[in-house]
Amino acid sequence: MLDHIGVPVSNYARSKAFYERVLAPLGGGLVMEVPQEVTGTRAHAGFGIDGKPCFWISSSPNAALSTIHVAFVAKTHAAVDAFYREAMAAGGTSNGEPGLRPHYHSHYYAAFVLDLDGHNVEAVCHLPA
Repeated sequence: MLDHIGVPVSNYARSKAFYERVLAPLGGGLVMEVPQEVTGTRAHAGFGIDGKPCFWISSSPNAALSTIHVAFVAKTHAAVDAFYREAMAAGGTSNGEPGLRPHYHSHYYAAFVLDLDGHNVEAVCHLPA
């Protein structure tokens, strides 16, 4: 059900170094970084095993007051679209309409919504259309 989760951190460089060290004995490591220049807002570091990032940290000047990010696996692009429609109908707020996000990888199809408490909730399909 879960694809990945993201948490805000107050000191990106320090937290990145921390997770690189503590995840190494578990077989995990830094898999991907998305700099602030790409997102327009915050830097992100994805940690995982076998090339798949599943735990993300993101820079946040006030991490204690920030929201979390959780992504759910969708089996098809149509399921991502349906997730988005239902989230909007249930009172969610758009945080990114369904579409490809090639800065993650060429088949990354996702939609992002803010839930009723402002948490960033995503549905993602990693398969081609």
